[in-house]
Amino acid sequence: MSNEAKKIMRATGLLVIEAINSNPNGDPDRESDPRQRPDRLGEISPVSFKRKLRDLVEDKEGPVWKELKQHLGLADGEFEVLESRGRDRGKIKKELEDNGKIFKQKYWDARIFGNTFLEEGAANTIKTGVVQFGMGLSVAPIIIERHTNTNKAGVEGDKDRGMAPMAYRIVQHGIYCMPFFVNPSAAHKSGCTAKDIELLLALIPHAYAHSRSYVRPNVEILNAWYMEHKSAIGSCSDFKLIDSLTPTKLEHSDSASNNRKEYDIPSTLPAELQGKVAPLKDLMEF
Repeated sequence: MSNEAKKIMRATGLLVIEAINSNPNGDPDRESDPRQRPDRLGEISPVSFKRKLRDLVEDKEGPVWKELKQHLGLADGEFEVLESRGRDRGKIKKELEDNGKIFKQKYWDARIFGNTFLEEGAANTIKTGVVQFGMGLSVAPIIIERHTNTNKAGVEGDKDRGMAPMAYRIVQHGIYCMPFFVNPSAAHKSGCTAKDIELLLALIPHAYAHSRSYVRPNVEILNAWYMEHKSAIGSCSDFKLIDSLTPTKLEHSDSASNNRKEYDIPSTLPAELQGKVAPLKDLMEF
């Protein structure tokens, strides 16, 4: 069966993410503090996670893209990234002509995530995509540590060293859950194909491992659950599937954790849900 003929099924996903002495997602409105709600739960924004996936696809000289291109048989020129720096808006406007035929064929992230490319004459741009990631929330409250960075070399006149007060901001420990959803109803509008979904699922395990940084050295996906429904319109409640695989803190749920041993982390669906979806997949077992 050709890729064009493959049917995209509705699917429900859940990423279980662990952060250890790292900042999984800084908040620019709070001097890059790890994102945190008023109830002290930590957050990871959908935008931050999708950015990591886009960066892996955009880096055509990187090992992730090279390996997945070969493994999945991806065609050159059909997996570009619209949300990239230095894009030529005039060129993109021309690509939107003829009902966006070139545009849809070229930009992987526009096909799969949608876009908000609000340009004059671009009435036919894709407004929403097939895949939507939800807000990642920690299961328990998080504790944020703030430290001053120092630099041995002077940065001002005759000072011996420079300082960046409270610049190192990390979460001591947290388990986060981020849901995501595949909606086939948007596919015919965006031009999304089964191959686009296949690439997304192959990218997810590498999102954090290939984007580590000074303040994000130890963030990893423990499980990337993927539950494909038995029909394109759906065969089960998304919420029931997500709730059944969401970790719970064993004791003192209103206090921060120190390690993952403090959690019950499910690894199977309950019997009453197993028959309503395809066999449970963990994308981390790639």
